[in-house]
Amino acid sequence: MQTSDRQVLNLQNSNQMFPVRTASVKRTTGETDVQVSLTLEGTGNCTAATGIPFLDHMLHQLSSHGLIDLDVRASGDLEIDDHHTNEDVGITLGQALGKALGDRKGIVRFGHFIAPLDEALVQVVLDFSGRPHLSYGLEIPTQRVGTYDTQLVREFFVAIVNHSQMTLHIRQLDGINSHHIIEATFKAFARAVRMAVEIDPRRAEMIPSSKGVL
Repeated sequence: MQTSDRQVLNLQNSNQMFPVRTASVKRTTGETDVQVSLTLEGTGNCTAATGIPFLDHMLHQLSSHGLIDLDVRASGDLEIDDHHTNEDVGITLGQALGKALGDRKGIVRFGHFIAPLDEALVQVVLDFSGRPHLSYGLEIPTQRVGTYDTQLVREFFVAIVNHSQMTLHIRQLDGINSHHIIEATFKAFARAVRMAVEIDPRRAEMIPSSKGVL
């Protein structure tokens, strides 16, 4: 997947043509090596190999329900714990998302979704505002899901928010099962992102802000 690919998207019920939005970002530190490639106009194809099985599972949810083609490869200091790899995947994914959106011209900008998973119910509302902010309202009852530290869910979304420059509100409306709560969150986030990054044909050449810039 190359950022230079200039394919063309023909929006349904519109005669306007738009480029397919792709991005690839590589981030290497003394702790991790992360590569993320994505296509916003995708079909939900996903390769996730982070060394953290539960995070891979959540990335598949993001790809599938957001209809984003996603390739995430990471290696890190998992012998210490999952923290650095989890965070750096979030950072790199946020950078790739921001890069694919470019100047954000023509996007719907706002997205929202409420996703159920059995007894769990989670609401996500977001705005690709250019102003990073996270309001995080999950109350996950256990410290771990499998080997995954549930505190890392917040850290993942902090990283995405700061590096894609979005405003994100996550609210848990119901739920007692940790796995269900987290997965419902990723599904709701995926659908909200999908809504927000869509091109609005009525203002496809305009920045979606009264200020003229995001």
